[in-house]
Amino acid sequence: MRLKQSASRFATTAFVLAAVLATSGCSWFHKENKLYAGDPMSRPLEVPPDLDLPQTEGAMAIPGGAVAGSATASAPKVANGFTVAGSRDDVYVKVGDALGKVEGLTIASRAPALGAYDVSVEGSNFLVRVSTVEAGVYVSAVDPRGEPATGEAPMKVIAAVKAALGGN
Repeated sequence: MRLKQSASRFATTAFVLAAVLATSGCSWFHKENKLYAGDPMSRPLEVPPDLDLPQTEGAMAIPGGAVAGSATASAPKVANGFTVAGSRDDVYVKVGDALGKVEGLTIASRAPALGAYDVSVEGSNFLVRVSTVEAGVYVSAVDPRGEPATGEAPMKVIAAVKAALGGN
């Protein structure tokens, strides 16, 4: 009986010891990530996508003076917008007041940080955007794709806002 008890204790102890070794941090049971295992200086170099191309801004001068530049350098040449003097925040408030007076227009949402009003009128949904440009503040109508909004309703709204603000 005593021999049987001793063998049982030995088997239990061996099992516990094996379990402890199997779950411990022994390197025999762990795989190594070979890509980052070695010296930090031997890791592969990753270049961000915008840094692997040469900078081409201002590389091509257009005859007659203007140089291709950023979007805020000058007012975009879009037929459905106008430029007005003042700060963007002040003009944004004035545009909101002018939009409130347009008959049949509903302002779905306002985004002062972006300088945009989401409006719907006559079945058309578009943004009235207020952005800073070199000549002052540019007010325009933009469709959901980010393109200049074309159509009768956006043109009427921009014309009404322009008349209210006295833009160019």
